[in-house]
Amino acid sequence: MGAVEPVRTERLLLRRFTEQDRAPFAAINADPVVMEHYPSTLGRAESDAFVDRIESSWRERGWGLWAVEVVAPAAPDEAPGFVGYTGLWPADHVAPGLVEVGWRLAHAAWGRGYAPEAATAALRLGFDDLGLDEIVSFTVPQNANSRRVMEKIGLRHRPERDFDHPSVDPVASPHLVRHVLYAIDRATWVAHGGASEWAGEATRR
Repeated sequence: MGAVEPVRTERLLLRRFTEQDRAPFAAINADPVVMEHYPSTLGRAESDAFVDRIESSWRERGWGLWAVEVVAPAAPDEAPGFVGYTGLWPADHVAPGLVEVGWRLAHAAWGRGYAPEAATAALRLGFDDLGLDEIVSFTVPQNANSRRVMEKIGLRHRPERDFDHPSVDPVASPHLVRHVLYAIDRATWVAHGGASEWAGEATRR
């Protein structure tokens, strides 16, 4: 399929990355609070290389990670603008052909409901436009914030599918090896009316 057009949600614009996003994205990736549950923060070169991989995914697959831009701030003291990413990403290291929904937002944007609002749009893309049968998400067990987002958007923990992440060094980061896996399938998505139920719930939190 061709590249997906930008998506507008209640408060967000989900779009392709631009050159202007690289510096604030690097700041997000260098924040130890944001990157607490990753093996390390990213330097500018590593962050830019990640943007390059994101853009390659869009060119090769027609889908990938969106830049998240706040266009209708949740609070009067909040400025609009780029706050991170959400979207779909291949998870072949977990199982061939598996697709995950993910997000990474600036710490200042936490607690405003942006992650579930944006991630619900990614689920809609995956099921309604791409025709996926299942979408997953995963993190370390102690990442309570991400696990709450997964539950808000309708994913459920599948403990029988928890796994040791192959990209994590068990010597350097033993506490980050084990990952919990959450999933939602197409039947569940359809049974709950698609995005309607979860999107409304997400934007109220």
